[in-house]
Amino acid sequence: MGYYSNNEPPMGPPPKKKNGWLLPIVIAVTVAILLLLVIYPNLSGKNIVLDDEKEQADSSQTEEKVEKEKVRSESVQVDVSTQITEIVEEVSPAVVGVTNLQMRSDFWQQGAETSEAGTGSGVIYKKDDTYAYIVTNQHVVTQADAVEIVLNDETNLEAEILGTDLFTDLAVLRVDADKVGDPISLGSSEALKVGEPVIAIGNPLGHMFAGSVTQGIISGKQRTIPLDFNNDGRPDWQAEVIQTDAAINPGNSGGALINIEGQLIGINSMKINQQLAQGIGFAIPIDTAKPIIDQLETSGHVTRPFMGVEIYSLEEVPKAEWKRTLKLPDEIEGGVYIWSVEPLSPAEKAGLKRLDVITEFDGKQITNILELRKILYEEKKVGDTVDVAYYRNGKRFETSLTLTEQK
Repeated sequence: MGYYSNNEPPMGPPPKKKNGWLLPIVIAVTVAILLLLVIYPNLSGKNIVLDDEKEQADSSQTEEKVEKEKVRSESVQVDVSTQITEIVEEVSPAVVGVTNLQMRSDFWQQGAETSEAGTGSGVIYKKDDTYAYIVTNQHVVTQADAVEIVLNDETNLEAEILGTDLFTDLAVLRVDADKVGDPISLGSSEALKVGEPVIAIGNPLGHMFAGSVTQGIISGKQRTIPLDFNNDGRPDWQAEVIQTDAAINPGNSGGALINIEGQLIGINSMKINQQLAQGIGFAIPIDTAKPIIDQLETSGHVTRPFMGVEIYSLEEVPKAEWKRTLKLPDEIEGGVYIWSVEPLSPAEKAGLKRLDVITEFDGKQITNILELRKILYEEKKVGDTVDVAYYRNGKRFETSLTLTEQK
């Protein structure tokens, strides 16, 4: 039998405590909810106000930015317009009208007199103490018995034709310098970029619209277009030109294509005048024109290498004749055939004969007459020796010839 004292607890499990922790938690949660209900609306209202103010500020800044951009854009447009106006005012006196005068006989008056056969434009590119020099298109002055230029103040001056060139469609005129203003500055066509702004100045549709100005961009560089000189339906040459969408109309031929610096970068030459091809104009690049102008000015003609053959593209011959008449191997796909050889010419001295078919010229394969002429006229010079590969009676031969000056 056991016992226990008053200071010792009885043996057995401890007594269970009451849930006294629950009440403080309930109170804390209740207080938190009340605080949220009281404080959140105030904070929310403040946030809404702040957000509204922020949106208004952002909107105000956006409107201000748009307005600044608008002002800046208008300012740039005004600056560009002012610049173009100043350029045109400066260079316009250097762009002149060109009148082609030809003799016309009159049976009733039993005599002949000169009359206007055509008009175009020209550009004063050089001036010294005695003469002023004008570049225009060859087709503007072709078959002219006399030429006059018309200055922008409507002064008429008699001009002398120093020389013309069919292949580049260029001509150089000369007038007395005393009544002519400053020449235009020459730029570079090599540095042009597609999309660059340009200005065309000339006399579209005759002298009535003298000094007309159109603006556009460079649409393309180093374009090539076929030229048919004898109107036989076959291209005789591929002209390398600048393409622009600045309006160029009949009468603009020979006028100036200038850059935004007021420099001459092209001579307006021709226009595709078709309904399906609006806004396509062409100009002779000034870098191409410079050496031609220099030769026309000093010697009256362009010195080009000469072979002494009359040639045609093989593609003009029916395929059946390639093997039957020319006896060409099956692998030949193109070339030029010789129709005639001039006596004592470089071609005759090199042993070339009628119906020989040239397939390689200066180490390059050629398929038509345009490719051969491009090498001959643009890459070679008088005195150069050129290697030629050709076929005769089905056999391949090689020779070389020394180019002379074309008379």
